[in-house]
Amino acid sequence: MFPIRDHNPSGRRPFVTYLLIAANVAVFLLFNLMMDERQLVYFFYDWGFVPRFVTEGISLHGIVSHMFLHGGWMHLLGNMLFLFIFGDNMEDEMGHFGFALFFLLSGLAAVGLQFVADPWSEIPMVGASGAIAGVMGGYLLLFPKARVDVLIIIVIFFRIFPIPAWIVLGVWFGLQLFNGAVTPLEGGGVAYWAHIGGFVAGGAMTVPLWLRRGGVGFWNRTHGTPPHPEARYDFVRSRVPQVPRRPR
Repeated sequence: MFPIRDHNPSGRRPFVTYLLIAANVAVFLLFNLMMDERQLVYFFYDWGFVPRFVTEGISLHGIVSHMFLHGGWMHLLGNMLFLFIFGDNMEDEMGHFGFALFFLLSGLAAVGLQFVADPWSEIPMVGASGAIAGVMGGYLLLFPKARVDVLIIIVIFFRIFPIPAWIVLGVWFGLQLFNGAVTPLEGGGVAYWAHIGGFVAGGAMTVPLWLRRGGVGFWNRTHGTPPHPEARYDFVRSRVPQVPRRPR
């Protein structure tokens, strides 16, 4: 199950969302073209977020710079797709500067919870997913019933389903909680607690905006859907390939 787009067009051009995507892609291409695998490891230790370095006061810049580093193509493309789907609407609601600050603070909250979970870890954390989780948390509060198209692939068959955002994002958050609870911190891998911290912080920081829109009254007026006509797409269903008959 993989989100590919929503039905929630934005009313203004999301310059900050585009700039964040461009910056992440540019940094990834620049350093992956210039460095071999061993050099990249050292680079991540220098510019990623390493909890032990912060605990010992050795290096603090990784708290911010880690948001613009990614460990591979799938890591980068997955994060940028989620930012593209949900970021434009949050920027539309918050304004360009407000959204930029919101993104940064969500990333800092993600770092904060990951740090609390394991302050002596020496594994560098890289990626914008903590900050993007904040965007998703805010989106869930403002547009819980906005339709999100999800691609489901079963072997060679695929189907796109429009599913309410509260289900898509709720399932995603539930998986982060479950995986965070059962995954040993010392093993590295996905920083689930960063995702959890970013998501909760993003939702909490969006509460004042939601209240200004009317709180529950805003939900009642919009029924939890976008407060404007939703985008419509043509759905393509997979078909069972027809095997030609052989002449007898």
